[in-house]
Amino acid sequence: MNKPQTENINNKILLEFTKTIEMFGLTPLESRLFTYLYLADKPMTLDDMAEALGKSKTAMSTSIRTLADQNLVTRVWKKGVRKSLYRAHTQLFKAFMISYLNKWVEAVNQQKSAFIELEQMMKEIKRNHTNLKLKATEERLQEIIQFHQKMEDVFREVKKD
Repeated sequence: MNKPQTENINNKILLEFTKTIEMFGLTPLESRLFTYLYLADKPMTLDDMAEALGKSKTAMSTSIRTLADQNLVTRVWKKGVRKSLYRAHTQLFKAFMISYLNKWVEAVNQQKSAFIELEQMMKEIKRNHTNLKLKATEERLQEIIQFHQKMEDVFREVKKD
């Protein structure tokens, strides 16, 4: 296969895989950067990434930090190279599922905390106004809290595997 055809296929892989990665809540640039690093045959510097993707070094730095925070890329060391090098984790399923599950667990916890706080407010209102009928609302709120707890339990269990 000649070079233009190979380049064309690589560009199509980059484009299509970037769409998949975006489904995990990354920005288009973060998704494209991850895909580019994943397809690269060697670790890259921020300058390499900026040149390859036509973006600023600052944009690359911000995006690489997000990817590193989500444990999708790793900073690597290479003898004789003074600049930071980065490479994508190659265990795609594991890396993305852990990242995605962490986001879900955090979101579920925040929501559950908000509902527990509302439950406390409702109890306080009932103490001060004994004639209020809130039984149905209280039951629904308990069901909502239980729903969030079950979601958290499921995500934590899946994360163990």
